[in-house]
Amino acid sequence: MRALHIITGLGVGGAEQQLRLLLRHLPVDCDVVTLTNPGAVAAGLDADGVRVVHLGMGGNRDLAVLPRLVRLIRTGRYDLVHTHLYRACVYGRLAARAAGVRAVVATEHSLGDTQMEGRRLTPGVRALYLASERLGSATVAVSPTVAERLKRWGVPAPRIEVVPNGIDIDRFRFDAGRRERTRRRLGLPQEAFVVGGVGRLARGKRFDVLVRALALLPPDHWLLLVGGGPEEHLLRRTAHEAGVAGRVLFTGERPCVPDGSPGPDLPSLTAAMDLFASPSAEEAFGLAAVEALASGLPVLYASCPAIEDLPPAAAAGARRVRGGPAAYARAIAEVRAAGPRPRTAGEAAHHYSITRSTARLMDVYAAAVTGSSSSPAPRRLQGASPS
Repeated sequence: MRALHIITGLGVGGAEQQLRLLLRHLPVDCDVVTLTNPGAVAAGLDADGVRVVHLGMGGNRDLAVLPRLVRLIRTGRYDLVHTHLYRACVYGRLAARAAGVRAVVATEHSLGDTQMEGRRLTPGVRALYLASERLGSATVAVSPTVAERLKRWGVPAPRIEVVPNGIDIDRFRFDAGRRERTRRRLGLPQEAFVVGGVGRLARGKRFDVLVRALALLPPDHWLLLVGGGPEEHLLRRTAHEAGVAGRVLFTGERPCVPDGSPGPDLPSLTAAMDLFASPSAEEAFGLAAVEALASGLPVLYASCPAIEDLPPAAAAGARRVRGGPAAYARAIAEVRAAGPRPRTAGEAAHHYSITRSTARLMDVYAAAVTGSSSSPAPRRLQGASPS
């Protein structure tokens, strides 16, 4: 089987890094098209030997990209097209159908109750999404919570398949030596109790709650924020105003799989933490929290469907926290007082193994291809320059 993955961009983000991890485990010949932003994940895919084509899309209404995408799909003679993220789903489904490909799968990575990928869920956004969704074979939800949201939006239940995000458990397995090396490299005091947060530094992630909570905790508590984004300067200012700037470390974007970039990778950074906190009020899955559980960390969260969709015993190290800085400060203090836990991956981490996710996705692929007309003989992707 040959498949083409179409994604809006390939900067460092959860959906983008999930795609790279997925392609490392899928037993399928895959190419990737990114509509815009061929960032760090594009470079990583290239290092993995995956062909990446950048279409240079200028904006949401750059319709000139559509005929180019149709030509690429026709030239590639793909059995299946798999789209990721809103813009790529709309354009990719249209292009696939115009190119004659009937097996079209779309993954919905980040549908919340009030927003999708940072955009408000207006009637126009919903109408365009539903119109293009009808052109596909199946829509994949990354959690049962997202599946329910899709149903409420109007996507027919028989067209929805749940395929959870996956993690490479071995990569996040705790290593004491890696922890020591990373903490030394970051300049963390030996006695520091490190609270970690991972994700895009954007308003919806509410990392300011953790900064303000730090100001309510003893001076041996530190905050390690992993990620980049538009709110970084505001978070730095908040830390300065709260008097904790010297105890807040910003690492910038870190890949979850190695791509040759300098600095510690994400598994090394989770190893350096003592607790993981996610105050985001609206998540579609909560991948970073699951990765933290794989590293054996206690987890505090406001919203995490990946945990909430499991029986409570499966994520015994996780606890939901409602409220703001004071609530998080109390919860952090309670975890600290309880003492260290064994740094072993629990049941939840194993439930979301990438091998389980890829096996489930292959079932979706098989059903989509079986339900479509047979494809012509494969040829290599041509007609555009790789990124």
